[in-house]
Amino acid sequence: MKLVIWIAGGLTAVAAGTASAQQPTYKRDLPDSLMRFAKVTEAQAVAKVHKRLPTGRITALEMEREKSALIYSFDVTVPGKTGTEEVNIDAVTGKMWPLEHESAAAERRESAAEKRSAPKTRKP
Repeated sequence: MKLVIWIAGGLTAVAAGTASAQQPTYKRDLPDSLMRFAKVTEAQAVAKVHKRLPTGRITALEMEREKSALIYSFDVTVPGKTGTEEVNIDAVTGKMWPLEHESAAAERRESAAEKRSAPKTRKP
């Protein structure tokens, strides 16, 4: 028998008294230059997301500065809902900001804008 439980954003499989943790399955962008200022860990932030949206699945996590705050910004898909829920958690205080819903079209526009603004790499 195998028991699968959520622990801080990753699945942990427990079978016959053993445990093996898996890496998060979502896309992560957590620059060290910002992470060093965080007081809230990624695991604590993930636990808050799962508490707020228990049936949601985290698809991406990014740490960024927004409105002069350092935040964990999660993209979460929820079964039965189109689009993505954006969950922002202050990385210093742990306070969750109000949820923002992004339609599928808005999500595509945001992704395209990020690709356009990404630094171009030159091939030798």
